[in-house]
Amino acid sequence: MDREIPALMGVSKAILENVIFVHQDEANWPLQDPSTLKKKFDDIFSATRYTKALEVIKKLHKDQAQEIKTYKLKLENLQTLKDAAYKLRESIAQDKEKTESLKSQMEELEKEIRTLESKIHHTEATLKDLHQLQREIATKTAERKTLFNEQEKQYAALAEENEDTDEELSEWKTKFDERIALLELKISKLEREMNDSETKSSLLKQSMTDYIVEISKLQAEAEALAVLKNERDVIIRKLFGRHNLGAVPSGPLSDDVTLNLMNRINLRLAHLDKDLQDKKETNEAEIAAAWHQYEIANNLWNEKEAQKVARADIKNGILKRIEEKENERNEFEREISNVNMAHLDEREKKMQIECERKSKQLAEREFDSNIRQKQTEMFTIDQKLKDLHAEKDRMANESEDRIKLSLKKAELETLKKKHKKLMDDNKDKVKGVLKGRLPSDKDLKKEITQAQRALQREFDDLSAKAREAEKEVNMSQMKIEEVKHNLSKYHKDMDSRKRFLESKLQLLDQEFAGVESYPKIMDSAKEKRDVQKSKYNIADGMRQMFDPFERVARAHHICPCCERPFSAEEEDEFVKKQRVKAASSAEHIKVLAMDSSNADSRFQQLDKLRLVYEEYLKVGKESIPLAEKNLSELNEELDQKNQSLDDVLGVLAQIKAEKDAVDALIQPVETSDRLFQEIQALQKQVDDLDYGLDIRGQGVRSMEEIQSELDELQSKRENLSSEVEKLKDDRRYMENEFSSFQLRWFTVREEKAQAANKLNNVKRAEEELDDLVEQKNKVELEEKHLAEAVGPLSKEKDKHFRDYQNLKTKLSKELEEQAEIRRHYQQDVDELKKITSKIREYYELKKEQKLNELQDKRSLSESQLQNCESRKQEISAEVAKSKALMQNQDNLRRNIEDNLNYRKTKADVDKLTCEIELLEDKVLKMGGLSTIEAELKRLSHEREKLLSELNKCHGTLSVYQSSISKNKVDLKQPQYKDIDKRYFDQLIQLKTTEMANKDLDRYYNALDKALMRFHTMKMEEINKIIRELWQQTYRGQDIDYISIHSDSEGSGTRSYSYRVLMQTGDTELEMRGRCSAGQKVLASLIIRLALAETFCLNCGILALDEPTTNLDGPNSESLAAALLRIMEDRKGQENFQLIVITHDERFAQYIGQRQHAEKYYRITKDDHQHSIIEAQEIFD
Repeated sequence: MDREIPALMGVSKAILENVIFVHQDEANWPLQDPSTLKKKFDDIFSATRYTKALEVIKKLHKDQAQEIKTYKLKLENLQTLKDAAYKLRESIAQDKEKTESLKSQMEELEKEIRTLESKIHHTEATLKDLHQLQREIATKTAERKTLFNEQEKQYAALAEENEDTDEELSEWKTKFDERIALLELKISKLEREMNDSETKSSLLKQSMTDYIVEISKLQAEAEALAVLKNERDVIIRKLFGRHNLGAVPSGPLSDDVTLNLMNRINLRLAHLDKDLQDKKETNEAEIAAAWHQYEIANNLWNEKEAQKVARADIKNGILKRIEEKENERNEFEREISNVNMAHLDEREKKMQIECERKSKQLAEREFDSNIRQKQTEMFTIDQKLKDLHAEKDRMANESEDRIKLSLKKAELETLKKKHKKLMDDNKDKVKGVLKGRLPSDKDLKKEITQAQRALQREFDDLSAKAREAEKEVNMSQMKIEEVKHNLSKYHKDMDSRKRFLESKLQLLDQEFAGVESYPKIMDSAKEKRDVQKSKYNIADGMRQMFDPFERVARAHHICPCCERPFSAEEEDEFVKKQRVKAASSAEHIKVLAMDSSNADSRFQQLDKLRLVYEEYLKVGKESIPLAEKNLSELNEELDQKNQSLDDVLGVLAQIKAEKDAVDALIQPVETSDRLFQEIQALQKQVDDLDYGLDIRGQGVRSMEEIQSELDELQSKRENLSSEVEKLKDDRRYMENEFSSFQLRWFTVREEKAQAANKLNNVKRAEEELDDLVEQKNKVELEEKHLAEAVGPLSKEKDKHFRDYQNLKTKLSKELEEQAEIRRHYQQDVDELKKITSKIREYYELKKEQKLNELQDKRSLSESQLQNCESRKQEISAEVAKSKALMQNQDNLRRNIEDNLNYRKTKADVDKLTCEIELLEDKVLKMGGLSTIEAELKRLSHEREKLLSELNKCHGTLSVYQSSISKNKVDLKQPQYKDIDKRYFDQLIQLKTTEMANKDLDRYYNALDKALMRFHTMKMEEINKIIRELWQQTYRGQDIDYISIHSDSEGSGTRSYSYRVLMQTGDTELEMRGRCSAGQKVLASLIIRLALAETFCLNCGILALDEPTTNLDGPNSESLAAALLRIMEDRKGQENFQLIVITHDERFAQYIGQRQHAEKYYRITKDDHQHSIIEAQEIFD
């Protein structure tokens, strides 16, 4: 429709919307903001379309220019490839000619080379034989020279040349060898005897050295023995004097006297060891008693501390569980905070009722039977349509307009039926919503929408109030639950404290008579603790006197009481007695300490229960009564808030019902309004066709009547088809709606079940949380009592530990002093024993006897050494004599050997001389070596020359062949394929593209200039008409005329900006924002009239909606006069129509004259608010 209507009316869509048909609200667009004004004029001039056309041409021209550059580059590249291909073909032809010439030349050179190679082969064989003979002559000559030199050396080395034969010389050589062997045997025996004498002599010397060393060592040990005996005597006298062991004889001490004195010293050492051991045992007993006291206190403290740590761990576990339960409860509360059980119940009931209603409606509609009935009627109508089409074919020459009229009437009747049926179906609902009123079809949608908005606002307000009231009720319920929880907590707390006190008091007092007897039990325990502590302090004071008495007796050897001196036996007896008393008193003190500790512990445990007892009394007398009073007040407040919530929900339900009724009418009302608008438009078209065709005088059975009946049947069939489809759609819609309601009902039921589960989870979590809090309070109470019990036990434990440390330090010091005395005595005894052991060792090893034996052995070794030396001298003289005789015999034997070697070498030299002479004769017979070598050199040089030429030809040939192959491969590459054709095609493409691009440039310039000229001419024409109309219409004196000024926004694109200017004298001002409302309306009308005069030549329609709005009387009359002149000017134009919609009857009288129109139409409303159109006669 958007394309066909402008095409049929002969103007663009922009002219229709902005000039011809303009609503009153948009009639003043010429004086709106610049962007709107520019858009309207661009649409009117179709500037955007032409600007885009110019941009497309310009872009195409630019693209073509870029393509031309590309084509030129391609053409240059193809020209280069074409030249390269030509050069490659020419090079291939030249290389082939040179290759053939080289091949013939190479064949001649190969023949000459083969002849020379046969000659060279024969010469080389001869030369090889000569070289072999030369090598043999040189070898033998070198061998003869070596032998001859050896011969001369042997002759010069001869002491005497012997004339005997070789056999005689060999015999003499054998005899001399035997004599020399006998002499060597004798010399060997003498040398062995000489070595044995030397070995024996060295051993004797070594023995004498060892004897001397041993003798020196034994003599030194004898001297050391005397020194040790002197030291022994000195140490014994010192010990007896220092430790009062008795008298010692004067002078050196004999071994028997020394032994007796040593026994007395060892006896005194044993006594010291026994005293030290007794002291150590006594100390250990006292330290063990003190440590036992510390262990008792430490065990009590550890027991309490372990209980305290265990309670702390239990408390942490309970706190962690409480935190987890609180998080779980908070999560459940958050989940149910937005849940309204009453609302869910109401929704469930509504969904159930609605599902039952939908199911009943679906059954009552009887869709299947209605659909079958409609399909039967459709079959009957199809038969009638077939008959009417046959009749219509016989009257096919009837006018198209008559068919169109019958179609429009049928369509109009259908729309009226639909509209009437829809209004009848919803009339009662509309009256119920509008309090009995039934507005006109035109105002129905407006009034229903207003009613819906009012009900929606009221519903939203009441919903907010209901949510607030519900929130307050929930808050009150939460407070009541919290108070109930606290009250239950107080009762449980009081019971737990009572049970705790009863359990503790039963353990601490066997005569327990109830929680109220706690004060009496506390006083009794305090009195018993004081008595036991007094007994322990008395016994401890007595024990502390025994230890100082023992120290005084040991230090000063006197009685601590009367200061009488002690003998050694008396002192030991006194110390022993004190230690026995201390041991017995320690056991007694241990028992008293245990009794005192138990009494104090019992008192401390009872004292810890004092706070629990006070809290128990406070909860029962204060906290529980206060909580019960608060609970009663909150219950009264909750009743009041529940009443307020019920009132609000009642009103909200009533408003919701009214709102749902209005919401159900929205879609039918919108459909009714749309049908009403379509009926109005279609009625106007039917009236126009009736007026144009005037079909009242036609016959009974015209083409239009047939077509009308045909259309009626077709419409009826379509209606039946649409009704069938509608029934199917309704059935499908109702089934889907029923399924949707069922799904929503099930969803609400599921939400309700989930909410109930969440409420149960919250209650269960709160009960578990209460149990955990009670457990935590009980553990905290026990932990507090244990913490109070740990303090005194820790102090008592530390006191016992300090006593133990002090006692241990004091006794260790005394023991160390006694041990120090014993250690010094032991050191002196050890030193004496060490010296005595050395003296005993000397006698046990018999070192004095060994000294005498070694001196005798040394004298015997000296005599044996003298005998060995004399024998060595005799053997040495005999060896020298034998060696001199052997030397003379060896010289004679060597002379004989030299003569034999000389004679052998001389014979070898003579033999080699004969062999060399025979070889030289063979060389002379074969010819000269230099001649043969010169001939071979000449032949080889000629062959090398010919081979060089041949190789040169081979190289040149391979170069030519590779060049030919390379050029052929290059020619086969894709860039050289069809190069001549490709070059020619590219040249044609370049030339045609250049010609087309020049044409585009000319078209662009021509269109640009035409658009500029068209825009300038149209703007001049529009401004001329605007000026004339303004001067004819406007009756004021402040504005001479108005005009539309257009400015080009840039040279790149033909885009214009527009302004409406008013001219006063020589001054131009922009009219927007500076004119009155009447001037604004008049200027907008004049601009529209001017645009209509300019652009609406093919469509002479102009519609003015309330043109006199904001115009005073004179300007209104002037506007009417201007319109009359336009009608006068256009009266010869067949398609000119002026449509004026106005409430100003005076203005209508000005323009409504009989020479321009026959009648006008008045629209009024009846008593039922229905619009009525009446034709009125033109005013006289």
